[in-house]
Amino acid sequence: MKREATISTDRVFSGKLINLRVDTVSLPNDRVARREIVEHPGAVALLPLDAEGKVVMVKQYRKAAEQTLLEIPAGTLHRGEEPLVAAQRELQEEIGAAAEKLEHLIDFYPSPGFSSEVTHLYVASGLRPSSLPADEDESFEIVHLSLDEAIRMVREGEIRDAKSIIGLLMYECLRRSPSPEKGQ
Repeated sequence: MKREATISTDRVFSGKLINLRVDTVSLPNDRVARREIVEHPGAVALLPLDAEGKVVMVKQYRKAAEQTLLEIPAGTLHRGEEPLVAAQRELQEEIGAAAEKLEHLIDFYPSPGFSSEVTHLYVASGLRPSSLPADEDESFEIVHLSLDEAIRMVREGEIRDAKSIIGLLMYECLRRSPSPEKGQ
């Protein structure tokens, strides 16, 4: 598929977390269109598993959704920060733990129609107490759920956050799939 060539860029907003630009582009059919792009530095999301194999999640109010959501821990990459470093930092800030093991599941674009954000998703295990102060503007409650309960909540629409749905369903899918190293 042909790319859209950028003719011009208008920087509309520069913020602490995101920037907004409007690109004028040339389409493959020779027409011209405008694209509103949210520039985002990327994020990490974690599916932390406690010693009993329960998923550690956070419940927090999200202003954009105007509701309290149950989510897996996640956060924005700092400038120049590697995803693995950000993953450990977010675990410490949000659930007061560090992981002995971080297993990469997938990278995905949460909203590629208007945002450059890429989310790096990991499973975190071997959790041990280790905390960093939470961000000043965050307030949340920690919740431990069995994987079965969390999957049920996804199916019934109680968990509505995309990164959490992706993380839970990816992990469940991989958990049920035969492992190639076992010769299956």
